[in-house]
Amino acid sequence: MKIKRQKQAKRTISFYKYNFSFREPFQVLIDGTFCQAALIGKIQIKEQLPKYLMGEVALCTTSCALKEVETLGKDLYGAKLILQKFQIRRCPHFEEPVSASECILSMLEGTNPHHYFIATQDNRLTKSLKEIPGVPVMYIIQNTMVLDKPSDCSVKRVEAVLAGEMLPTSQQHSIDKLKEEQLGVGEEGADEANRRKRKRKSGNPNPLSCLKKKKKGPTQQPTKSGGSGDGESNRKKRTRHHRKRKHAALGAGAGQTGSATTNPVKS
Repeated sequence: MKIKRQKQAKRTISFYKYNFSFREPFQVLIDGTFCQAALIGKIQIKEQLPKYLMGEVALCTTSCALKEVETLGKDLYGAKLILQKFQIRRCPHFEEPVSASECILSMLEGTNPHHYFIATQDNRLTKSLKEIPGVPVMYIIQNTMVLDKPSDCSVKRVEAVLAGEMLPTSQQHSIDKLKEEQLGVGEEGADEANRRKRKRKSGNPNPLSCLKKKKKGPTQQPTKSGGSGDGESNRKKRTRHHRKRKHAALGAGAGQTGSATTNPVKS
């Protein structure tokens, strides 16, 4: 019987691996009912669960499940001690706790994007989980842990994907994220997209744009500072004729040499 259960578990795990992108470490979400059954059956969850799932395991619970065990009294004190050793995942019911079954269903978000294994003994919760595709369910029967077969909802989802009627869950999640980040078409960004589509109302023109442009007057050149008055600033500058002086000096030198040659000195 042990070999048959191991083979069946291996088939079920491979089904979720190839069709719903489950990867190690497997996240197992546990409630107080499963811990109570393990305590009665003397099952070591931390030791036996990784062997049964044939891989690394991350055991976790929610604050609502822990709060539910605390409120039930001393009968579940041992289950409470076991549950406190697991990781506590954040849930949206921090201020107002709800029942463990309701909290676990909210953690799955309708499509189980975080790939949780659910370990519970609650029959009502198990029926609700079978209506969600891609949710493996575990429970304890006759002091042994059992991984339930894939539900009909999960099988139908895989058949629809193979037939090309639906997209795989991983691709659908990535498409939804891209829509939310880039296009704002997701549930949160739907309002923003509608606001962008609204056209602006045509209002009156800006009154400042209708004003006439002021004509600029003639620009005045700045006057040079430093002078006795306006008369001195308007005076014409004196021009120097250097070339005429040079010609005059050359003419005078030639006259002197000519007189020296024509009038010899008498002895």
